[in-house]
Amino acid sequence: MKNIAFTITDDLLATPGQRIMNCILDTLIVHIILVSIVTTIVIIGNITSNFDLTKWAESTTIFQRLLLWAALLFLYYFLTETYFSRTFAKYFTQTIVINKDGSRPNKRTISIRTLSRFIPLECLTFLGANIRGLHDLFSGTYVVRKHEFNHKKGVLLFP
Repeated sequence: MKNIAFTITDDLLATPGQRIMNCILDTLIVHIILVSIVTTIVIIGNITSNFDLTKWAESTTIFQRLLLWAALLFLYYFLTETYFSRTFAKYFTQTIVINKDGSRPNKRTISIRTLSRFIPLECLTFLGANIRGLHDLFSGTYVVRKHEFNHKKGVLLFP
């Protein structure tokens, strides 16, 4: 029996519309998580009469907020793409992250992919002629439509 190598073709790649939707939804989800964390801290501070927590939450600087947002953004992308090969937005757009050979990316690859997202205006890089963004190119990954990928690869469930 021959072992035929799997390759990603252009018909499997996510569309620019799906990529934009992923970027917008993931950013919104991270923002909601951040607001929820800060709100929870304030509520716990008020319930326990520990007003230092409330003061801290209300007096954070822009730099501290950006640092917290960046840490949360890193954790969100790293954890969801490492364990599920997709973020929550990719779940709704029915896309997944894979390697060139169709396998699931490892933690190192996802780390490179996630850190590449911090390049300014990086989420717009897939709008040109090449619909792979910088985070895809640097990590050697692809975002593909899940059902078409599963059909072409001949698997019932990938992640």
